[in-house]
Amino acid sequence: PQKRSFHRSQTLGYRNGFAISQLPTVGIGGERLYENQLSQAELDELSKTGPTLTYGQAKRAPPSGFLPAYVAFDKKVLRFDAYFQEDVPLSPEEHYRIRQVCIYYYLEDDTMSVFEPVVQNSGLPQGKLIRRHRVPKNDHGDHYHWKDLNRGMNLTMYGRTYRVVDCDPFTQVFLESQGIELNPPEKMVLDPYTELRQTPTRKYITPTDFDQLKQFLAYDKQVLRFYAMWDDTDHIFGEKHPCIIHYYLADDTVQVRQVYKQNDGRDPFPILIKRQRLPKTFVDKKKTFPSCVLEISDQEVLEWYTAKDFAVGKSTTLLGRPFFIYDCDEFTRNFYRDKFGITDFQPVEIEKKPQEEVPQVIPPYNGFGLLEDSLQNCFSLLPKPPRKDVIKMLENDHKVLRYQVALESPNPVDKKRHFVLSYFLSDDMISIYERPVRNSGIIGGKYLRKTRVAKPGSTTENITYYEPSDFTIGSTIEVFGHRFVITGADEYVLKYMESNAECFPAAALQSLRDHFRPRQVVKETANSDIPMLETSKQELDELIVQVQEELKLQKHLNNKNIWKAFLQSDKDGSGILDKARFLALCDSLSVPTNTVLLNKLIDLCSCGEDKINYRDFLRAFPS
Repeated sequence: PQKRSFHRSQTLGYRNGFAISQLPTVGIGGERLYENQLSQAELDELSKTGPTLTYGQAKRAPPSGFLPAYVAFDKKVLRFDAYFQEDVPLSPEEHYRIRQVCIYYYLEDDTMSVFEPVVQNSGLPQGKLIRRHRVPKNDHGDHYHWKDLNRGMNLTMYGRTYRVVDCDPFTQVFLESQGIELNPPEKMVLDPYTELRQTPTRKYITPTDFDQLKQFLAYDKQVLRFYAMWDDTDHIFGEKHPCIIHYYLADDTVQVRQVYKQNDGRDPFPILIKRQRLPKTFVDKKKTFPSCVLEISDQEVLEWYTAKDFAVGKSTTLLGRPFFIYDCDEFTRNFYRDKFGITDFQPVEIEKKPQEEVPQVIPPYNGFGLLEDSLQNCFSLLPKPPRKDVIKMLENDHKVLRYQVALESPNPVDKKRHFVLSYFLSDDMISIYERPVRNSGIIGGKYLRKTRVAKPGSTTENITYYEPSDFTIGSTIEVFGHRFVITGADEYVLKYMESNAECFPAAALQSLRDHFRPRQVVKETANSDIPMLETSKQELDELIVQVQEELKLQKHLNNKNIWKAFLQSDKDGSGILDKARFLALCDSLSVPTNTVLLNKLIDLCSCGEDKINYRDFLRAFPS
């Protein structure tokens, strides 16, 4: 037990590229080796004889081959069949349990393992009970050796006693070859509880007066067929289900199959009620009797359904479902005519009730997306996009009516905001753009994306969208809760309305003409003047250059502010200002109008007596 070194000496190696084997010089752990050494007597005898002097040097025989134990006994395992007894203290059906195991002894390294065959549904942790290792034999450090194993003996490992009863043929041959006398094999002990469970239970059947075998032999493969209708219209989403009732004369069982039609929207389950005996009258029982989960036997039923309970033109209740029998097949008619004397088999016509048309209720519009797109979800599970007027889109492609609108708001800041409303004639959509104004504190840009705008007061059933005839100068447009007043329009709007005058009311066309009349008067006045000759244009260009040279000395002038002031004063964008308004702006901006060159430039830019074209005048102030 004090031994701690178990090293083996190296016997296999290579020399000059060839594999050679050597005899070990020492044993395991460096102990002295007696197997391959000469005894002292042999050494003394060899020392006294001198055969080499007479016969010369003797030739040594080649050494016999040496095989280590882990090579000689590789994959050689001894197998023993055993069992052990385990107490079961908490079971009234068994007091102990017999568990069969297999003990394996590996000759390669003298290790052992215990394995229990797995039994299905045993409820026990089976398999490897003791892993492979050298099993201690006692407290003195000894381990089990194959010489300690035999049949008909008790083997104690880790406090559990195993009874070895038998071994396999290889183990028997190996032990007998080593001179071990084996005990006779014993019979494997079986587990009494397992044997009890495998024993079939006895069934006591009391013979009856009714001969079921005779009924089976007489009516085998004879089935009565009835055509019935299961009316389930009393329940929600209920309807009438056509069914076929089969009555098997061999054992008085009933089967109900449902008849399916093409595209009826139901899963094709073939059987509605499986083949079984159906109870007709139950024994008086309590309401709490769980008949839905317990098997029904003859003790709970007074009467079962028989062939005389089915007739054409009568209703029968099977498992709580009413079935109205309206017809049967030819074999059923012949059976009832011969057995019960019934001759009336007139089929009953089933009247189909017309389906009530349920009015489609369209839910209110939730405000997401266009109304036409959202409305398609109420008509189909796979909504399709609404149809578009392709001809209208092709005829009015890139035709846009633009209006200048102002936001109607009590906030004074909103009065300085400028909006442009665009109406697209191809799809009747509206978009609003806000002109950015510097230092206003309001970010300009897209105010309303391209969409259709409904008129106030329109409903989902009767919706009305804005049309071009609704846009007149001074009219109010309500866009999603915001009110806009139309203050101006583009010249293209007037041209489009005049070319399509039959589509617009006279009041809308007249409001646009009144709006553009002052601008046309100014243009006519400017056109009525004597046209400027080429020499006068050249004179204007030379004069502008001279004015610019003269104004270079005026350091206080800000050309950018001058441009901004004139453009803001021109509300309609015509480029023409009144002369009084023009001179007032020049005085406020400190423009020296009293100089000769500037007075001459003002005269050249005059359009009539009281009008001045300020755009030519501003050429002298480049920005």
